[in-house]
Amino acid sequence: MTALTNTNFQFPDQKNVYHGKVRDVYFLNNDILVMIATDRISAFDVILPKGIPSKGQILNQIAAKFLDATEDICPNWKIATPDPMVTIGKFCKGFPVEMIVRGYLCGSAWRSYQKGNRNLCGNILPDGMRENEKFPIPLITPTTKAEQGEHDADISKEEILAQGLVSPEDYAILEDYSLKLFQRGSEIAEKKGLILVDTKYEFGKNEDKIYLIDEIHTPDSSRYFYSEKYQENFDNGQPQKQLSKEFVREWLMANGFQGFEGQQIPEMTDDIVNNITKRYIELFEHITGETFKPNEDENIEKRIFDNINSWLSNR
Repeated sequence: MTALTNTNFQFPDQKNVYHGKVRDVYFLNNDILVMIATDRISAFDVILPKGIPSKGQILNQIAAKFLDATEDICPNWKIATPDPMVTIGKFCKGFPVEMIVRGYLCGSAWRSYQKGNRNLCGNILPDGMRENEKFPIPLITPTTKAEQGEHDADISKEEILAQGLVSPEDYAILEDYSLKLFQRGSEIAEKKGLILVDTKYEFGKNEDKIYLIDEIHTPDSSRYFYSEKYQENFDNGQPQKQLSKEFVREWLMANGFQGFEGQQIPEMTDDIVNNITKRYIELFEHITGETFKPNEDENIEKRIFDNINSWLSNR
């Protein structure tokens, strides 16, 4: 299977194109976005040198499913999914912050806690917490929305408001939406034997209305534990079996890479790439309850281009 790592299309009324860490976003006539989930993979805000076959399809299909499953909580940008790797939606001006919701102390938050930091984006944590411990209530730990090539940075609600990044009125809505979305995602995960550990949400505005944008509850934006052995593993100080991109970060860290200047990305062998694909498929099948059906077209670019143009000509 091949991986799609780059696109360079020209569509009718195209005004601009943005190549993100994972997605290529085409802006049409200032009101429509065509978002292509490529097979690129990033970690520590760095794009890794090899793509992961089927990853873009998996991300796009999970995101589309969760956008549909949460549209009663808040409006979202999605209009159509004309291809397994494509979502077309409303153009929204994104807020310059990402809303991270954490239900458990793990990942980067745990690494910070281990170093003695007890202030997590304005949330004061007690001493004596353990890795993967559940918070009494989910915490919102925002980050800045970094430009390409830069690292997202933790930021508190107070700093966001003081810097005027988001108005108090809008921030209250973002908080409310984020917590309700996390609750819905947790309920869906629980039915599948999973725990939604943490996730990120992005929001934007269109005509003064706030929309949920980008992906939601995918393995790139979220971390899941298996619920069956969670308590036993936690009580015994054992690592949790998880479905997320964290295993990619752990592999990179074990090989001396955390995205810092001067560090070398380790070699991505075929075995490493195939293992990552398998882990993404595993999460897809657990969280959706469906069997993953990879789209095995030999010319992925032509299929995507034809499907998008067909939708645009018939809308």
